[in-house]
Amino acid sequence: MERLAGTRVLLGVSGGIAAYKAALVARLLVGAGARVDTVLTRGAERFIGVTTFEGITGRPARVEVWEDVPTDTHVALGRSADVALVYPATAHTLAKLAAGFADDLLTTSLLAAGCPVIVAPAMHTEMWEHPATRHNVEVLRQRGVHVLGPDTGPLMGGDEGPGRVIAPEVAVDAVAEVVAGGSVRDVAPAGQASTAEARPRDLAGVRMLVTAGGTREPIDPVRFLGNRSSGKMGFALAEVAAERGAEVTLIAAPSALPTPPGVTRVDVTTALEMHDEVFARLAGVEVIVKAAAVADFRPDTAATSKLKKDAGAPTIELVPNPDILAELGARREGADRPVLVGFAAETDDVEAAGRTKLVRKGADLLVVNDVSAADAGFEVDTNRVLLLDRDGGRVDVPLRSKHEVAGVVLDAVVARLHG
Repeated sequence: MERLAGTRVLLGVSGGIAAYKAALVARLLVGAGARVDTVLTRGAERFIGVTTFEGITGRPARVEVWEDVPTDTHVALGRSADVALVYPATAHTLAKLAAGFADDLLTTSLLAAGCPVIVAPAMHTEMWEHPATRHNVEVLRQRGVHVLGPDTGPLMGGDEGPGRVIAPEVAVDAVAEVVAGGSVRDVAPAGQASTAEARPRDLAGVRMLVTAGGTREPIDPVRFLGNRSSGKMGFALAEVAAERGAEVTLIAAPSALPTPPGVTRVDVTTALEMHDEVFARLAGVEVIVKAAAVADFRPDTAATSKLKKDAGAPTIELVPNPDILAELGARREGADRPVLVGFAAETDDVEAAGRTKLVRKGADLLVVNDVSAADAGFEVDTNRVLLLDRDGGRVDVPLRSKHEVAGVVLDAVVARLHG
């Protein structure tokens, strides 16, 4: 059956040793009925020639922006595609796509494309795990790019680890899934601390409530008490949970982050607003993930007009905000549903403080991170956490992208849901 009959695929090939596998991808796409336009980078052309792709696809394969300018420009290639697949996607190509560079035919075509984009990373393990690559992948994910892999296996240097390009058959399956309106970003989450195997759709039908971001407590119409939370961890949790099949409602404090695909978003500002929205939406919820940084205190009263500097320093009396996580834990009265996940930002005695908070809040799982670290916690794309459970278990999650940390946390949630 030609499951891609009539589908126009832009196949980008960048300059890695895995470029030879792109020929099999092209053959499989054509066999599935797709019309394939191939664009190679100059580096890719050193590994495999355009003649190979032209023979497989029956269509011209291109390298330079200046080829066939009057008839087939980069804009035409981008506009005509129903889906774009970059296979393999080197660290260099990922960096250019994240930065919006358009310095060759492939990046120029992709910048002009309005279709879904899939990238299949391939590089050595150290390059894949470098913070710069992690950041670039995170940027692309936030823009809606589907990141496929990489897989774990033998690499060019003779060693083994994450960085191997995903199999051609899996790449073509991903193209078909995206064309059908699905998501493939968790097909092969290599490098996750909990597992090297994909476990897609293991939250199918599970109703989940996620909170994210830092609340703001008004002092006057222009000033507020707040914190450094960007919301990135909570948004990553909501996105990965939705990709794994959950029905996710995201209650978000002020954030410029885009709403993850398939997620219902509710915007709030203050701790009291977040409290009210959480407790108004508990019916049927099986999992609650409290990733928001909720202000512990708020001004007793907020001025109705801007406080003037020449009036002197104001005296601000603070009153406690409700403890949403503890209230949720107490509300369960010892039951095991909904599964309750909390977050704790600590700077000293991280595990001891986390254990104390886990018991006091009545949560099932607590994600603790040392926010004094420059590469983890607030306002960055990576995190390094300690995952504690109420039965005494612990999982150290080394520095990973927040999407990968989300995967580890959700693995623990799935384990709880299934006993």
